[in-house]
Amino acid sequence: MASVKIKFRTSTVEGGQGTIYYQVIHNRVARQIKTEYRIYESEWNSSLSEIILSRFDEERRAYLSAIRDNIQSDIRKFQRIITSLEQQGIAYDSNNVVSDFVSLNPLNTLFGFMEEVIVNLRKLGKIRISETYTATRNSFCRFREEKDVALDKVDSDIMIAYEAYLKTSGVSLNSSSFYMRNLRAVYNRTVEKELTPQRFPFKHVYTGIGKTVKRAVPIKVIKQIKEMDLSYSSSLDFARDMFLFSFYTRGMSLVDMAYLRKKDLANGILSYRRRKTGQQLFIKWEKPMQEIADKYDTKNSIYLLPIIKHSSIEERTQYIYAGHNINRNLKIIGRKLGLSIPLTMYVARHAWASIAKSKNVPLSVISEGMGHDSEATTRIYLASLDNMAIDKANSLILKSL
Repeated sequence: MASVKIKFRTSTVEGGQGTIYYQVIHNRVARQIKTEYRIYESEWNSSLSEIILSRFDEERRAYLSAIRDNIQSDIRKFQRIITSLEQQGIAYDSNNVVSDFVSLNPLNTLFGFMEEVIVNLRKLGKIRISETYTATRNSFCRFREEKDVALDKVDSDIMIAYEAYLKTSGVSLNSSSFYMRNLRAVYNRTVEKELTPQRFPFKHVYTGIGKTVKRAVPIKVIKQIKEMDLSYSSSLDFARDMFLFSFYTRGMSLVDMAYLRKKDLANGILSYRRRKTGQQLFIKWEKPMQEIADKYDTKNSIYLLPIIKHSSIEERTQYIYAGHNINRNLKIIGRKLGLSIPLTMYVARHAWASIAKSKNVPLSVISEGMGHDSEATTRIYLASLDNMAIDKANSLILKSL
């Protein structure tokens, strides 16, 4: 009888997330099926072949629990397939098991497969990525006039036509590339799952990242923002504080700021896991950060900052609403200062990197400090860094204010 084992393959990037895959064995012949489940090596029990649930991070625990449930569901499917093949009394091999497992998935069309990917991303708590995939799917659906396309019919002609459609619709080159990269990521998943052979449909369309409008501002502008008298407007004052807090914390994104818990600050160190990449970061708690935290009453909240404030309203809704308000008010502040670019939360992140570079902080330290663990080129540059070097860089920048 065939057997199925759950395996874990470590990442080729040091400290990155590895991949869970299934190994189907029958008559000493093994076949592998990749999954979309990504976890860290420390979250895998190799002796028991199972996921280790986090005891300290509730959000990570929910993410890992969802993966575990999905794995259990997949194993039950395998068991039903193997039982059925055994009962038929005919010869079969591991390829038959894999083929039957894949065929259980009725989503052999691009729209259908994308929908499943989006649903799974939401189950795993990856809301932001699911939203970008949803936007991509909706755009491609409009191009196709809601007519789905079989996976084995996805080719370069369709993608060239889609690119032309985007161009005539007034979509910028970078936005077009954004849609193409998302589609390519989904398509490559279908190839990994052996739902279709690789036909390289994106070979003749643009999938690069062009130069965008400069978002960074110099240190003198950060000082101007800090020293503005905004006492007449609590909304402008709050937007300014969130901008500065992001800058003080090495360009922390607003979504990560929103979910900072008070327990994340201990012994003078603020620790958090980037929602975009899953990377754990540690930041030395500095006086300017404390001044902003002390300014707001959060005694009845588990969160460090007053972005998510109401237990009766969905947290993500509050974060998105706050983000819109903060960025709208930052643009007002930017206009008051006569800035040539719109002032947004992104500017704080870009400014920290730009100013750090002007202070001769090594590129590797900047990259590590901002959590750019997915940049392969920078990773090669990095090798290893301790937090003292990063904290020293942050202290150097804050002393300039």
